[in-house]
Amino acid sequence: MKKPIVSIIGTPNVGKSTLFNKITGKKISITEDKPGVTRDRIYSEASWLNRPFLLVDTGGLDLKDDDIFTINIKEQVDLALDMSDVIIFLTDGVRGVSPTDREAANYLRKSNKKIILAINKFDSKAAKENYYDFFELGFDNPIIISSEQGTGIGDLLDEVIKDFPIQMGEDFDDSIRVSFIGKPNVGKSSLINKIIGEDRSIVTDIPGTTRDAIDSKFTRNGEEFTFVDTAGLRKKKKIDESIERYSVIRTLTAIERSSVVVLVIDAAEGVSEQDAKIVGYAHDNKKAIIVAVNKWDLLTKDNSTMKNFESDIRKRLPFINYSPIVYVSALTGQRIDSLLDTISVVNNNYNHRIKTGVLNDILNRAVLSNQPPSDKGKRGKLYYGSQVSVRPPHFSLSVNDKNLFHFSYIRYLENQIREYFGFEGSPIVISLKNRGEK
Repeated sequence: MKKPIVSIIGTPNVGKSTLFNKITGKKISITEDKPGVTRDRIYSEASWLNRPFLLVDTGGLDLKDDDIFTINIKEQVDLALDMSDVIIFLTDGVRGVSPTDREAANYLRKSNKKIILAINKFDSKAAKENYYDFFELGFDNPIIISSEQGTGIGDLLDEVIKDFPIQMGEDFDDSIRVSFIGKPNVGKSSLINKIIGEDRSIVTDIPGTTRDAIDSKFTRNGEEFTFVDTAGLRKKKKIDESIERYSVIRTLTAIERSSVVVLVIDAAEGVSEQDAKIVGYAHDNKKAIIVAVNKWDLLTKDNSTMKNFESDIRKRLPFINYSPIVYVSALTGQRIDSLLDTISVVNNNYNHRIKTGVLNDILNRAVLSNQPPSDKGKRGKLYYGSQVSVRPPHFSLSVNDKNLFHFSYIRYLENQIREYFGFEGSPIVISLKNRGEK
């Protein structure tokens, strides 16, 4: 199920980041009492009354000239309206209605999107005195809140999610949904075009040509695939255009809706810090992951080239050491079939379920070889385990005391499970519960 997108927009220093952090329950956005601190859009999953959505914290609408609704601000508002299902138009109750508020409001009213006017900092006396001035912005029933204190947030979210669907589980889809992610110009579009045999995605030498996530259907050996070509994610300092910033949201949404993610790396450039950030989002969302090293045909190679390249990937991306690496060429078609075979295998692993008896045999052997740790004379005991779900495989272990099981021992148990069943390309989730705990 595609999550609705909610964007918080407003002029600088009205409390957008504080509101974002309050709704998500995380300190993700940097908050500082200085205009312009939030320079890039920050995004996070959020939920209210069992209705999930993607929340976006935008940079402040900052006019260089209060008398002119500048092109840059218009582009930003256009993109917010285009991408979002709901806009929270946040204003500063203490400051009152500003000229920029009026310009933004005039533009927002022309859209067909749901706009909710929220008056922030309403815990102050000045905000209460300015309350009626905000009706001139032309929005019905402004909602009064305090991002700092958390008051009024529930009323705001009630209005935000009023028309959102209740989460009922993922939509059923027979196809294997695969997102190709990576920096601009590494060959994501070219790879998909080579696979499906048509120029579905535009391919040029200009980085960032793909602005939207584009779906392509493909069938091979009776298996149906949906390939998603995403916009390349740039380094933050290179994200100057509003359209590039919203491409990030499109990419992240595509990842969330996929089962398998293929990180495409340019063989000539190797692994970068940005690659780690991009694939880190897929890893955090527990997606199956494959690393595809593109343009492999362009390298001058010797007997150790592939080995050294893999060693570098494992060193720089240690958190996805379960991911297979395929060396391909979108230009020549080298190992494209191998990539498709790997996608099928990884997807099967992502959906694989182990019988409870077999799982407990593996766990018992693991405990005999390496006893759980102890603390102050009390040793951890592992009673039994069961697999509670797939996509990714999730194992629940019953123990005597969760606090006795260190992260390193959980990793040991994961490695033991992988030793028997592989689960190549798929993350594994292991959760603990004390015996008798539901």
